[in-house]
Amino acid sequence: MNNLINQRPSEAGSAGGKFLAFLLGLALILHGGFQYIRAAYQAESLRTDMEAAVLQGLATPGKIDPVDVVKTKVQKAVLQYEIPPGSVVDVKMQNGLVIARVAYIKQVPILPFGIYNYNYKFDETITPGGKILGDNKK
Repeated sequence: MNNLINQRPSEAGSAGGKFLAFLLGLALILHGGFQYIRAAYQAESLRTDMEAAVLQGLATPGKIDPVDVVKTKVQKAVLQYEIPPGSVVDVKMQNGLVIARVAYIKQVPILPFGIYNYNYKFDETITPGGKILGDNKK
């Protein structure tokens, strides 16, 4: 064994360096994956809350403005899921139905220290649909 080390001194200790490089690469992949999954989860949760708000607005009693109810719930969800300021939040009544739209671009730090940021784009328009209104699209 000593003969091999003496014959190739440049290869001594290379396993530790490779292992360290592997751990660094794994840490970077895990960091980027965690950040992206977190942003995607927040976006999907926002979409789900928007759907619930629109359906609740559809079921509001006559004296309460459904647009105000939906707008309040959507704005609460926008704050809860750390949506960037300056996002488009639009709730309006169209053809007797409440329609909610949220659009934003969020910087997701894939590589740490600001080396690379991914622009996560979210643009959803939610209308009441499905079985409640008889829209049975398959």
